Amino acid sequence: MSRPVGPYTPIVRAGDLLITSGQLGLVAGADGTPALVPGGTTEQLAQALANGAALLEAEGAMVADVVKATVYLTDMAEFAAVNEVWVAFFGDHRPARTAIGVAALPLGATVEVELLAHRPR
Repeated sequence: MSRPVGPYTPIVRAGDLLITSGQLGLVAGADGTPALVPGGTTEQLAQALANGAALLEAEGAMVADVVKATVYLTDMAEFAAVNEVWVAFFGDHRPARTAIGVAALPLGATVEVELLAHRPR
């Protein structure tokens, strides 16, 4: 997973809740700097979700512990494609979700996702 692109903590525990900062479809580039995965929104979302899952796993949580997510899209016409990636990632698990259309995202990303998980210590 790449390092954060700003001055923030990638994941925070608040009691029994784990909250990720917004995740982009980033991987570490050859020089270690964050770089968007090639492709479009679906590839970026798949990587962003994988990045979020890795953060949760590092704190002892699983994807099944996610209770709420927020997805930010620069193009709401991608909503159906996002749903396909979502179902492939979460399987039968259906956390609450909000999708918000935005004008722009960091590094020219087309999608960003925040995850909130419930995992007692």
